[in-house]
Amino acid sequence: MTTTSAETVIAAPRAHSATAPRGAAVRRRQGFQHGGWFVAPFLVLFALFVIWPLLRGIYLSFTDANISGDSPGFVGLDNYREALQDPLMWDALGHSAYFTLLVVPCITVIALLLAMLAHHIERGKWLWRLCFFLPFLLPSTVAGNLWQWLFNPGTGMINHVFGIETPWLTDKSYAMLAVVITTLWWTVGFSFLLYLAALQGIPAHLYEAAKLDGANAWHRVVHITLPMLRNITGLVIALQILASLQVFDQAVTMMDFGPGPEDSTRTFVQYTLEQGFTSYRVGYASAISVIFFVIIAAVALGRMWLLRNREEGAR
Repeated sequence: MTTTSAETVIAAPRAHSATAPRGAAVRRRQGFQHGGWFVAPFLVLFALFVIWPLLRGIYLSFTDANISGDSPGFVGLDNYREALQDPLMWDALGHSAYFTLLVVPCITVIALLLAMLAHHIERGKWLWRLCFFLPFLLPSTVAGNLWQWLFNPGTGMINHVFGIETPWLTDKSYAMLAVVITTLWWTVGFSFLLYLAALQGIPAHLYEAAKLDGANAWHRVVHITLPMLRNITGLVIALQILASLQVFDQAVTMMDFGPGPEDSTRTFVQYTLEQGFTSYRVGYASAISVIFFVIIAAVALGRMWLLRNREEGAR
């Protein structure tokens, strides 16, 4: 009887250990099944409005489809060959890249400075934060029309306040700069909010320890604030690059739905829409869209590769 009790005691843990993994697997499977019902609506909408249009666009890029609704004919890679030899497409891509090179560094620096100001200011802190973030809540058409009026050569406030006569919207040397200034004012609030949240997450004891060691304000910013904001800065730059390459709304609105003086503000997205809905060449516009998708995907993957290599180097 003693032997039987001992065997029971020894066998009990074995039985428990054998059934525990099985029970955990069952619970995981059940949790996945229940969670799947919550994710299903999103997956359906994602497939309907993202995956299907993407696949449909890729298919149309190999055809001569037009907006009239006629049955498209298969043309193979002709649309892609034409696009790669199209100087207007490359000009539009150059305009988008130029806009991105101007906007991304400026918006990153300005957002950081505004966030640091709003974080350290004592009186009226909520008002400063509201003023910095409020323009981002405006629709793109409102922001574009507002700055179109401000940049008006005859009645605009910009020329009147500074006592100049700059043809902001009618000269190709200034048209893209006007779009950049509008974009900075309109979208800096989003990056400002990201930086402000990151600043609030930096432990206060780091600054206190630095003060005790005799570090001044500049040293605390360089050796504490900026390193602690490295990840959020990478996120801001990546988001701004992807958003700037797709610039469309404010440029079109400010130029009265045209390409600007001497086509100086025609962006890649605008040229794609012109081919699809003005020239009625849906197949060719789809090929341009696929090329643009590949470019944006390459930029995103390149950023991920650089970030991963930097993290591995830091280790």
